[in-house]
Amino acid sequence: MEKWFEISIPSFIAVIISSIAIYIAVILFTRLFGKRSFSKMSSFDFAMTVAIGSIIATTILSKSVSLVEGVIGLLAVYVLQLSAALLRRWKLFQKLIDNQPLLLMDGQQILDKNLQKARVTEGDLRSKLREANVLDLNEVRAVVFETTGDIVVLHTTNAQKQVNQWLLKDVNRDAT
Repeated sequence: MEKWFEISIPSFIAVIISSIAIYIAVILFTRLFGKRSFSKMSSFDFAMTVAIGSIIATTILSKSVSLVEGVIGLLAVYVLQLSAALLRRWKLFQKLIDNQPLLLMDGQQILDKNLQKARVTEGDLRSKLREANVLDLNEVRAVVFETTGDIVVLHTTNAQKQVNQWLLKDVNRDAT
């Protein structure tokens, strides 16, 4: 506990230099590999974000990982992310790496089995409907649990307007 507030001058300088260098490396790699690196479109994207955070922290604060090793680790994670993004163009790989969106409400009908599969409660669902400014359930056309974990409410006050089926193309309707 007494070491919490102790730091040597060389350690202080090493942390500052490592922080600056790893920060520059993250900016450089993000510019080279694109903003998708930090999107939350799939579980792989989430894993990348966590891995980058871990590599940054370890590189800055651990004496056992050199700055060069940290930058190489960052580069490897960015290359893996880019590779996965490119391989996602093939349906087989996409099915292996991505979750599938799940329909939670089909119009006014709440799909209880799908709520259970997504581990979403009716309270969570009501909250998202309120957040989307739904005033009446007859406004709801669909509620989708996205691959990112977000819940999206498609709604309108126009009773004649329906959801374009292209928007629901890859959405799983049956939680079997």
